[in-house]
Amino acid sequence: MADIQFGKGCGEILFPDGVAFQLSRTKRVRQVQFNGKHMATVRARDGMLTLSIDGAAALHQGLEKPASRVVICDDAVPFVSKGKTAFAKHVVAVDPELRAGDEVIIVDGKDEILATGQLLLSPAEALHLDRGPAVDVRRGIAQS
Repeated sequence: MADIQFGKGCGEILFPDGVAFQLSRTKRVRQVQFNGKHMATVRARDGMLTLSIDGAAALHQGLEKPASRVVICDDAVPFVSKGKTAFAKHVVAVDPELRAGDEVIIVDGKDEILATGQLLLSPAEALHLDRGPAVDVRRGIAQS
C-alpha cells in the first residue's frame, strides 16, 4: 500500500524488517511501529496510510525533493508546526504529482519537516488560491 500511495520503494522505507503491527479488535492492522516508534496508521474506511512524524521523517529522508512535500512560507511555520491548518495563501511550492486527498509532508523553505496532513486542494489550486485551507494538518512537530 505504501508503494502505491507514496511511490515505488516507500514500503521498504516505512516498513523495514522488524516492524510491529498493532491490531484492532477485529484483527485488522491499525498501526505500524518500528523500534518503538509509531510510523503510520491504517485508515479503517479505505485502508490508506496516515503518517506520523516519525513516518514522515523516514519518507522525507528516502524521497528526493519535492516528492510528497508541501512547502509553506516562514510566516506560517509557528502555526503549522503546532498542528494548525496550512492555508493556501501560505503555500510556496507543492509536489506537482500530488492530488487532493493525498497524505503529505509539510516543510519550510529549508526542507525541514513541520507537520503531516492531508492535501485538500490540487497542487495548482494550492499555489494559486489566496484563501481557504490547503492542507488539513494531522500532527505538527511541536505537538506532544
